[in-house]
Amino acid sequence: MDIRLKPTLLRTLLAAALVFSTAGQAPVSAPLPELKPAPAEAKAAHVAAQVLTRFHYKPMPLDATLSARIFDHYLKALDSEKLLFIQPDVDRMAVYRTRLGEGILKEDLGIPFAMYNLYRQRAAERFAYARSLLKSRFDFSAAETYQFARAKEAWAQSEDEMRELWRKRIKNEWLSLRIGGKDDKSIAELLDKRYDVLGRQVSRAKGPDAFQLFMNAYTTAIEPHTSYLAPRASAEFGISMQLSLVGIGASLAEIDEFITIRELLPGGPAILSGQLKPGDRIVGVAQGEKGPVTDVLGWRVDDAVELIRGAADSMVRLEILPADATADGKRKLVSLVRKNISLEARAAKASVQTVSDGKTVRRVGLISLPTFYEDFAAHNKGVEDYKSATRDVGRLIEGLKKEKIDALLIDLRNNGGGSMGEAIELAGMFIDKGPVVQQRSANGEIAIGSDTKPGAAWDGPLGVLINRRSASSSEIFAAAIQDYGRGLIIGEPSFGKGTVQTLVNLDELAKTGNRQFGDLKLTIAQFFRISGGSMQLRGVTPDILFPIAPDAETVGESTFDNALPWVQIKPADYSPAGTLKSVLPALVRQHEERIRNDRAFKYLAEDIAESRLLRTKNLVSLNEAARRKELAAQEARLASRKVLKDSMRDDGLQPTERPLAETLAAEKDRENAKDILLLEAVRILGDAALVLSPGGGITAQAK
Repeated sequence: MDIRLKPTLLRTLLAAALVFSTAGQAPVSAPLPELKPAPAEAKAAHVAAQVLTRFHYKPMPLDATLSARIFDHYLKALDSEKLLFIQPDVDRMAVYRTRLGEGILKEDLGIPFAMYNLYRQRAAERFAYARSLLKSRFDFSAAETYQFARAKEAWAQSEDEMRELWRKRIKNEWLSLRIGGKDDKSIAELLDKRYDVLGRQVSRAKGPDAFQLFMNAYTTAIEPHTSYLAPRASAEFGISMQLSLVGIGASLAEIDEFITIRELLPGGPAILSGQLKPGDRIVGVAQGEKGPVTDVLGWRVDDAVELIRGAADSMVRLEILPADATADGKRKLVSLVRKNISLEARAAKASVQTVSDGKTVRRVGLISLPTFYEDFAAHNKGVEDYKSATRDVGRLIEGLKKEKIDALLIDLRNNGGGSMGEAIELAGMFIDKGPVVQQRSANGEIAIGSDTKPGAAWDGPLGVLINRRSASSSEIFAAAIQDYGRGLIIGEPSFGKGTVQTLVNLDELAKTGNRQFGDLKLTIAQFFRISGGSMQLRGVTPDILFPIAPDAETVGESTFDNALPWVQIKPADYSPAGTLKSVLPALVRQHEERIRNDRAFKYLAEDIAESRLLRTKNLVSLNEAARRKELAAQEARLASRKVLKDSMRDDGLQPTERPLAETLAAEKDRENAKDILLLEAVRILGDAALVLSPGGGITAQAK
């Protein structure tokens, strides 16, 4: 069946949106320009489909069944909280629910783009209606409530029902700002600006945004960890793996329509120039010494960044409105030469922590590893000193050994993975040699990733700290350390991602000769512990469990509706370095006795319980007296702990609505806050250092 849509049919959804928006006197937003797919995008989708149907670990035909799943994922991506579409919108779109696959194969993306155009129109209307409500007078003495999470709720059946949802949303935001200390006049101005900004963001959406969102709906409908990377997203992925980029060394944010310098990176051209500071606004960008200045006022950050980045040793000129100048103040021109910027803030870091029981002082080395990074391009070119997580950790361990540490703790919390090769190499730094991970391909073949280098960089007491956001390569490393009996795993159960991805360059495949199709991050295998079990769904269970964060129910492989099942294969041939059995009970007992009387852990348990209660309740009061009473109780609780700071108070503002200096100060407060879980993990390693002998990992030999 040919599903190529006639122009009149393509406009049906948008026309329906306008009909419904006029019903019941709702404010009508002017129609936004219609976004259309580029020919290259339609071809890229077709090439991606050929790869996915033939080479994915779980290949699925692009038929009506998969089309329906793609539709559901795409609809969720467009309106996850069900605050834009109403049921009649969904019904109209559902006519095409089983036809998306045919469109991809025939290189016709009319349906997904029509859905995206309807999303933009609906969003513009909702934001216009939100702004119209600011002229209303809200009754904050009424006994009303607002449901803040709507993902699992039914779609609003009518425009009247949707307008009621938005009335409560705006009333809730108004009340939050009012309790935060704002007067009604400034609240109305602030919310008007908030929804004006949101409206402009929607109006600036481009065809590639629609294509990226739709393609990821397709890929994740097959399996959660397969994704599409447009050329720009692919470049960002490369930066995250090699921890370097060519640019000026400044992180940017959009604040009040201005591209604003948020942070200057150490050693970069921007900070070394002495002419720029956080809060300065970039209003124009020019290339070279004589290139014309392009006005970037009102631009998206990613578009501005693309202009500012460029080839190493090339010049870029920035037209700057200083942080302390008014919008029409005097501007200055700053010339910078782009350089290679090392993103050291995302690299491994080390420190030494001391613990004492009154008699003995133990020195625990701490290495924090945010990701398993590796500069693949440099590695493949044979560059000798390419950027690598394992190499950095190795250097840090040598430094810690010189500081005479008694034990070592590797902090992998929030480490979502990265290079599997790096995980294998890092595990090899703590075992003599042997298998680290097993990998099974789609045809059932088992390959084993092993450490082949004899000896270990550290043979003393070892711990690995994980949480629910420790995934993939983090789980490979933690599981290997646990299976070898080489160290203690401490924290929360990990994410549960047990699949392997590879990057497929669609342009190379299609021989386009340039970068226009982007990449597929394609799931090609499943990995298993050397003991035979999979990390899939179950993750890694710590030897010593910490309190589980309240958001654990919304994070992890088990939250996906199409995750691969847990399975088991034969164990690999390996020899454990030791065993936990004889020492673990004593370490657990000491840990439990310590936290039983620890005030900070008591507070943590209270906060987790309260957060879970709020999440389950999923309602906030819109009665001012009730809300103030709740806030007073909350602040009294924090004040009793002597930790209440202004940065902890809920003032109802979005991050970009606060002065930049205040936002950065609050972030610094959070970074410097006492990390009780880390401190307790260090104490556990301190205990372990007293009872474990070096040389064999976790052994039964007590001192």
